[in-house]
Amino acid sequence: MSGGRLVFTGRRLGTLAETAIRAHLLCVTIRPETWLQPRPEGLYCAPGDFFIDPLRAVHRAVITHGHADHARPGHDKVLASAETIAIMKARMGEERAGASMQALAPGEILRIGEVDLRLVPAGHVLGSCQVGMGHRGSRGVGSRDYKRREDPTCPAVEPVPCHTFLTEATFGLPVFRHPVPDAEIRKLLDSVALFPERSHVIGVYGLGKCQRLIALLRRAGYDRPIHLHGALAAMCELYVAHGIDLGELRPATVARKDDLVGAIVLAPPSAIADRWSRRLADPVTGLASGWMRVRQRAKSRGVELPLVLSDHADWDELLATVEDVAAPEIWITHGNEEALIHALTEKGRKARALRLIGYGDDLDES
Repeated sequence: MSGGRLVFTGRRLGTLAETAIRAHLLCVTIRPETWLQPRPEGLYCAPGDFFIDPLRAVHRAVITHGHADHARPGHDKVLASAETIAIMKARMGEERAGASMQALAPGEILRIGEVDLRLVPAGHVLGSCQVGMGHRGSRGVGSRDYKRREDPTCPAVEPVPCHTFLTEATFGLPVFRHPVPDAEIRKLLDSVALFPERSHVIGVYGLGKCQRLIALLRRAGYDRPIHLHGALAAMCELYVAHGIDLGELRPATVARKDDLVGAIVLAPPSAIADRWSRRLADPVTGLASGWMRVRQRAKSRGVELPLVLSDHADWDELLATVEDVAAPEIWITHGNEEALIHALTEKGRKARALRLIGYGDDLDES
């Protein structure tokens, strides 16, 4: 600590360092539970005296990404990627985002107490990171939320070899095998072509899903204006400010009714059926979420066009990530833990559920 701020030194890990980690995975000098501890506030790293994505205000917080169940207001000191800090400030305001905030660039190492910490891309949303930690020869990686599918709006996830891997299990059941994203985009574009006289209003989460859907549409060749509910505009502007090209976007709530005929309109899932949507031309209602794999969920919400587009790893990707990191011990932070624990135990891994309460509360974000 210096002057009340975190101070880091810019050491970078290269290929040789990663190889060395993989070669020494079995040389664990201390048990992970002696220095990584589930607490009511969240996951605590004792030798570094910091929490990862704490559920309540703490003295020192490392934040993996900007979703509201992971980035909470009121912390004294916040460490995160530059993009996540920008997202927190935009969503919470400067004062509530954190009294003192420090950005850590990918590949840089920060010494906090007795822990070497670095942030590694998680592929979840813009700025999302895994937290890599080294302490007395033991290496832990807190991945929290991540996905392995391509996303034009954020860097891809980087599996990191470690001794203890902390993973989510939002879609930790064998039934969840996400389709190819481009196929879901084609489903939407085919519907637009089939019903040119109707608007298509698609429910999307405001951070990550909205911008990813737009970027995938643009990559598929859709160059018409995309209309946005007002609640989505600010985060799209933030993405554009960080170099993500989203093409022409227009406000939906003030558009002329004629302009919305045949248009794609994006809105928060909770706002699809609000009063403003009555202006849309006989809308086809859609929802973009990994939960759209479950037909009953789509039916119960009146979704005519379910798009299975998730920002989380599916069952096969969870298992593949565990293999890639080669960790002998797996801690599952939240989600469907039981099936994943059973599958990992059969593969010779030691797996346990931390049962941290408060993550993944917003199902529309998935």
